[in-house]
Amino acid sequence: MSGESTTKRLPLEDLHIAAGAKFGPFAGWSMPLTYPAGVMKEHQHTREHVGQFDISHMKLILVRGPQAAALLSRACPLDAQALEQSQSKYTFFLNEAAGIDDDLIVTRLGPQRFMVVANAGNAAADIAHLQEVAKGFDATVEPLERVFLAIQGPEAASALAEAGVEIDGLSFMHGVEPRTDWFMSRSGYTGEDGFEIGLPEKDARELLARLLPDGRVMWIGLAARDSLRLEAGLCLHGQDLTPETDPASAGLMWAIPKELRASGSFIGANALRAVLDRGPAEKRVGLKPEGRQPARAGASLLDADGNVVGRVTSGGFGPSAGHPVAMGYVSAALAKPGTRLFADVRGTKLPIDVAALPFTPHRYHKG
Repeated sequence: MSGESTTKRLPLEDLHIAAGAKFGPFAGWSMPLTYPAGVMKEHQHTREHVGQFDISHMKLILVRGPQAAALLSRACPLDAQALEQSQSKYTFFLNEAAGIDDDLIVTRLGPQRFMVVANAGNAAADIAHLQEVAKGFDATVEPLERVFLAIQGPEAASALAEAGVEIDGLSFMHGVEPRTDWFMSRSGYTGEDGFEIGLPEKDARELLARLLPDGRVMWIGLAARDSLRLEAGLCLHGQDLTPETDPASAGLMWAIPKELRASGSFIGANALRAVLDRGPAEKRVGLKPEGRQPARAGASLLDADGNVVGRVTSGGFGPSAGHPVAMGYVSAALAKPGTRLFADVRGTKLPIDVAALPFTPHRYHKG
């Protein structure tokens, strides 16, 4: 019973119940997994029109003060001072071994004001970590209580504009505070154009009352969110990224400026330099199973001789790709696209090829 009592519930849970959502546990929250349309239709609707996601399980953290940029540059492999006004940057909290404790998006909202978006399962640890690091800096760390919505898909911009939300001039990986207590970024987790909006519950309900009657807009659950991000080659912390995974092995060094790799003093910097000096032993890759059977997270990857050479970290069916899709880690020597491996699926050897990521092209609005 104790587990049930500690499950967190979304502020807008009544709207999801009214929409016919099926709920399930995720990162300590009761989350809508699917709606009556079902995962396949929800997925395709997002690719073709507008998917509306309640991501209030994720955490917005406001970091501000004279040394806010210096604090974030210590906590992350990031040159926060170099960010332009409204620029967002994908980054990490690394541990001293250069493992990824969480992946984040940091947006500069002003000279001394930044917004950090953290993952649900890591939110409490992230807040505690930032507050601990902040003891050495003149900066404050303030977790915000906000409803957080993702509006994603090729018609997202026009749907929001018609709902009265000003989106002009906002391009991919930029964020602003368009109204009091609002945070809006042009970003997302689907590979499509889209927006993420953090706002008070009252404002969220008013916005949704304008969006929901729009025939282009459909509620989308966690199941389709997973298939959309997997097709787009985007990582899920806790599966594709863990505290034992470093950014080099994960293929995410593009997120760390070259000068910081050489001389940065962020947490985990020395360990990351050691990984780069010797080269990562394994690499994250896309994986395409032969046939129609998916390879799921946890499956071992074998070479032709039956030796374990890697593992699947995420897997399922890709509705837009039209075939099963997966990601995982393989020995660096086997990471070239086209390499034939085998996934151990309940004792059966499923042929699976290393594939280039993403499985479906990104369609972000670059301005």
